[in-house]
Amino acid sequence: MREIPVTGIGPVCIGQTENVEAATGCTVFIAPDGMRAGLDVRGGGPASRESQLLNPLMAAQQIHAIVLAGGSAYGLGAANGVMQYLEERGIGYDTGFALVPLVAQADIYDLSVGSASVRPDAAMGYEAARLAMEALNYRDGNYGAGCGATVGKSAGMKYCMKSGIGSYALQIGALKIGAIVVLNALGDVFDWRTGTQIAGMLNEDRTGLRSTSAYMRGSYAVIGNKFTGNTTICAVLTNARFDKAQLCKIAGMAHDGFARSINPVHTSADGDSIYAASIGEVEADQDLVGVLAAEVVSEAITRAVTSAEGAYGYPSAHDLQR
Repeated sequence: MREIPVTGIGPVCIGQTENVEAATGCTVFIAPDGMRAGLDVRGGGPASRESQLLNPLMAAQQIHAIVLAGGSAYGLGAANGVMQYLEERGIGYDTGFALVPLVAQADIYDLSVGSASVRPDAAMGYEAARLAMEALNYRDGNYGAGCGATVGKSAGMKYCMKSGIGSYALQIGALKIGAIVVLNALGDVFDWRTGTQIAGMLNEDRTGLRSTSAYMRGSYAVIGNKFTGNTTICAVLTNARFDKAQLCKIAGMAHDGFARSINPVHTSADGDSIYAASIGEVEADQDLVGVLAAEVVSEAITRAVTSAEGAYGYPSAHDLQR
């Protein structure tokens, strides 16, 4: 087993763009020949598009792109630009009258970080799609959909930390699997190998970390607005061949990676969503791939923390170590 670049899994193109001043962006995955995909949503507040398309009962067996973005529900317009780019290049489902690119999308809530009035739109989606097909500019950190990502928000934005987007991929023989995670959780983040907290809610003087779960246990009073939104979103990619039903199961197992690395997770204030996409023909055991999916997701979460840089007044993990 060895680590490989997440961009080396198969015929999928990854591009991203961001508005640094507004603290938002989007990351686009394009499979020109289509990809089989499943979805598992565990959080109580998702912002998503074409989710039902990935239900195994639906007719379409493949989609052409996945978009991860900021902007909450407003940012779902980014998919329109991705569709336009794909249509211009003859990519989409042929209805007989027009090509219809099938694009699924999930968004994080980052409106409380930079500008609440600037969100990913069709122009940003188009540019991210163009970069995916022409420049392949994916990188971890404060980029793409991770531009405005933060964690540890139960005590308010004053005590949260900057996170970002992270990736990890590995190969066993011919099998390849990887994950890209946009880490924007309400809760704290832990190193999945050691159990050590590495990011999350800051202490009162903002010089170190404290426990979100311990903070929550201080009162059982109902909180009407948990600072409006959070959400960790993820795409798991593999070159193993699976159908939609199998991929939905793999996406569900991949949520174990969220549970190992984030606490609390899957709350009513999170929209935690994982896509699992098959972009190859390698024969592999479904349960093994599900186990590996959870591992690459957890490591991608760690990379999202360690690659992030402090911004917008929010420190990163690196800042706390100085």
